[in-house]
Amino acid sequence: MIFPFGWGGRRRRPRTGKGERIYAIGDIHGCYRQLRRLLGRIEAHHEALPPPASLRVVLLGDLIDRGPDSARVLRFAGQLSNRTPNLVTLMGNHEELMLGALAGDRAALDLWREHGGRATLASFGFDPARLDSERNIRLLSGQMRLAVSQPIIEWVRRLPLWTRSGDYLFVHAGVRPRIPLSRQQPDDLLWIRDDFLQWSGSFGGATIVHGHSIDEAPQLSEHRIGIDTGAYRTGVLTALYLEDDRQEFLSTASD
Repeated sequence: MIFPFGWGGRRRRPRTGKGERIYAIGDIHGCYRQLRRLLGRIEAHHEALPPPASLRVVLLGDLIDRGPDSARVLRFAGQLSNRTPNLVTLMGNHEELMLGALAGDRAALDLWREHGGRATLASFGFDPARLDSERNIRLLSGQMRLAVSQPIIEWVRRLPLWTRSGDYLFVHAGVRPRIPLSRQQPDDLLWIRDDFLQWSGSFGGATIVHGHSIDEAPQLSEHRIGIDTGAYRTGVLTALYLEDDRQEFLSTASD
């Protein structure tokens, strides 16, 4: 994968691509109600501004698990993606775990089961108790694939790991410091936490917009912006508005 940034410093306020308006949304985790409310606020915010040359809404991954409505979130995002190019959905580590579990990977299934997979399967009408009673992994994964459906599985499998606009790089978890952005590994983009969060230097001149690591409020620093506010446990789903050098947060905090 090739990123458009070098490994040099940048000491100016980050900007989107020319004429681009971006709304990035943090980890949804099955919170369909909060997603729809946040999209309503984004729509009102967008309509109150002069028309941009282009508009994109970026979902930063982890659409599923833990919350009650993962199936509705996936179906909604998939259908919306098919209708408009304005929606970009990134892969999250929970989507990667789901794909592994549905493919019959026992380690992925065990990890997914303990980190929200039960709620996702239940939202598709699959009894999660079968995860404990069925020992035949091939049979179990086949039954789970039927519940989730092949079109949804294929849509999730095609999700990109990153997208960009000007100085901003959007990923699920973050990037590995000191590694050129052209050599970042998928595992880091999906899973990295402490090594990324504790780094105080630059990331190849990019400002990283990410989810994955929960904070009570959005985290805005010189080189990264974190917008996972733990919607499944706080009810607060957060979006970041970016246009030229402007930045603003929108959320469901008042729900």
